[in-house]
Amino acid sequence: MDHIMAPQSSSSEGPVLSPPPTHTPAHTPAYGEVDLTTCDREPIHIPGAIQPHGLLLALDAEQRAVTVSTNVDGLLGVAPEDAIGRTLAELVGADLAIAIVDGVETTTLGDVDVEVRQHRSGDRLVVEIEPVSTVDQVRLTYRSTRGAMARLAQASSVGDLAARLALEVRTLLGFDRVMVYRFDQDWNGEVIAEEKRDDLNSFLGLHYPATDIPAQARRLYSVNWTRLIADVDYVPVPLHPVLDPGTGAPLDLSHASLRSVSPIHLEYLSHMSVTASMSISLMVDGQLWGLVACHHYSGAHRPSQDARSAAEFLGQVASQLAGDRERADKRERTLAAQTVLGRMAARTAASLESPLVSVMEDPELLSLVDATGAVLSYDGVVTVRGNVDLAPDQLQAIATALRDPLSYATSTDRVTELVPGLGDASSVAGVLRVGSDSDRWLLWFRPEQERVVDWGGDPTNKELAAAEGAHVRLSPRRSFDKWRQVVRGRSTPWAPWKLEVADALGKHLIGLLLARSRDTIAMAESIQRSVVSDEPPTFDGIELAARYQPASTFKLGGDWWDSFALADGRIVFVVGDVAGHGVSAASAMTQVRTALRAYLFEGHSPATCLDKLDLLMAGLLDERVATAVLAVLDPRAGRVELASAGHPPPMLLTRGTAYDVDLPVRPLLGVGTGAAESVELDLPPGAALLLYTDGLVERRSADLDERTERLRALAADTYADSDLQAWVDRLIEVHDDGGGDDTTVLALRMA
Repeated sequence: MDHIMAPQSSSSEGPVLSPPPTHTPAHTPAYGEVDLTTCDREPIHIPGAIQPHGLLLALDAEQRAVTVSTNVDGLLGVAPEDAIGRTLAELVGADLAIAIVDGVETTTLGDVDVEVRQHRSGDRLVVEIEPVSTVDQVRLTYRSTRGAMARLAQASSVGDLAARLALEVRTLLGFDRVMVYRFDQDWNGEVIAEEKRDDLNSFLGLHYPATDIPAQARRLYSVNWTRLIADVDYVPVPLHPVLDPGTGAPLDLSHASLRSVSPIHLEYLSHMSVTASMSISLMVDGQLWGLVACHHYSGAHRPSQDARSAAEFLGQVASQLAGDRERADKRERTLAAQTVLGRMAARTAASLESPLVSVMEDPELLSLVDATGAVLSYDGVVTVRGNVDLAPDQLQAIATALRDPLSYATSTDRVTELVPGLGDASSVAGVLRVGSDSDRWLLWFRPEQERVVDWGGDPTNKELAAAEGAHVRLSPRRSFDKWRQVVRGRSTPWAPWKLEVADALGKHLIGLLLARSRDTIAMAESIQRSVVSDEPPTFDGIELAARYQPASTFKLGGDWWDSFALADGRIVFVVGDVAGHGVSAASAMTQVRTALRAYLFEGHSPATCLDKLDLLMAGLLDERVATAVLAVLDPRAGRVELASAGHPPPMLLTRGTAYDVDLPVRPLLGVGTGAAESVELDLPPGAALLLYTDGLVERRSADLDERTERLRALAADTYADSDLQAWVDRLIEVHDDGGGDDTTVLALRMA
């Protein structure tokens, strides 16, 4: 299927079962028959046909037509067979051909005013020509567009923004109904705003299942922001030839506005009495966030290309505003949660009790993550707080199911699906876990939150009808009545900032335990697994490699590295070194690492973060000093901001060259004086930035400058196009001569 459905009538009938048709559907000559059992695999981007309100030409590198729509004779006066092989100039005239290639949007073809669009599809230049629409529309001006943007920007919430967007789009395009849908984490959707004709039933608040928009349709919505069906009863216009003679495959129409749509989707629309439709994608942080869905019930409806482009622009503006609003809300909630975390951390650090006892007795343990119960397991000792009605073996089964070697904090809002053996005996539905070991973990619990969901038709009827067998064809249901479902077995979802503060609390406890534990080796292994990860995270467009090499005589030290994304899309990279070895150094390192993360999440600059960290260490970690280098990368701009406190300078590498970044260095962290300065530099594709601790180059019996120069030479000679992790490992192996200090190396490379 190609789009969404919406409810319409007053009874729920389920799918319609009918004998399979004996012909290949004309809507999609490039592939065969589809039904509801195969629509999730339907190649809707290559239908081999277009809608008839325009024509299409696909040109090769010499601007010769290799594929045309079979209606070219209507506007161009040439049969499709004769059009193949002709140049664009021969088909439309030399002057107009030049204008089209140069990007003209409106022109005259013969005596017809037309709108022109073009895009690339592989090696083909695809040109779409559409007569200018005669539909009445709002006159578009700079002032009217600016006014619409201003009205959207005044929205006080995401819901208010959606309502304003629905009104602006309906005013602009003139559809009978305009809805704004929002997707949840499982791709189910909800109508969160609606503007419609007064005589139409409201769909506001209704949900629809994720199966109504298969993955391939979501992909198209992500790459092509608008899709128009001017007339649901259109007769498709095949492409000639259906298979591109150069590739032997159908022409990819992912970016084509005239693309013929799935016959399954057209059945849905006809069952809803929809005569024309249009959709506009809403994208937040590169992900499909929702859709603006427009329906018409009173005949064909084709807004002008200008109006559609303006509506697409408003969708882009609304997408940005929705993302900004959600990020602002997240920052506020994160800061509130971090404030609670700060109070808890202070109480557990000041308590004479064991940190484990102190945290389980803390008055804000449950409210920190909005839980109703918590269980701590540490080396076989289980402590329960609040309302938890689970047996020890059930608790261990949950902890085991949620354990992830790559994530210190994990969660689920449907634990009975994750651990089926729980059955219905427990009221627990949501669980959040922190901990890296199989027998050392802290679980928070949430009860079942029963919800009533109003669907646009029964979301399960596809599965119900599938049992009918291959002798019948599954077609879209004819009734879309409101279908009410009571959702059980789930808790309220765990917001991302809840996992973040739970993660921070767990690691704070580890730091306190390290400071008080006599079992240095065991605790060293725990801190390494939870704080200094063995594997770096992944970020789009960036290759990352890291390695922590403990000193030969110590299992635990003050080195660390860190990398994470900020709310605005920038990515942080940190390498630091707290002076000393053993439990106290590792404990201080954990606190310094956590504090630096908090300052960055609060939005401070790299230089300000280091200055704040210096004051924190001077006040709380007496006689403890540290060094750190901090890089904040904007991956979209390829620009990085750097700041350092007493740390070896970062090294910038390109093919065959390596040099130290000239970076102002403030005094050590913990001395309570000095001010950091930051610098910015470009990080072009293929360039790498190397951050490391002094354990890589500093030796008592060797000249520091000489060893640093040797490192630069080795880095430049071995960099080239080598695997980044293998390159980092080689740098450490060559320089690791038993120097007696921890070594940490972090390298990042722009793709």
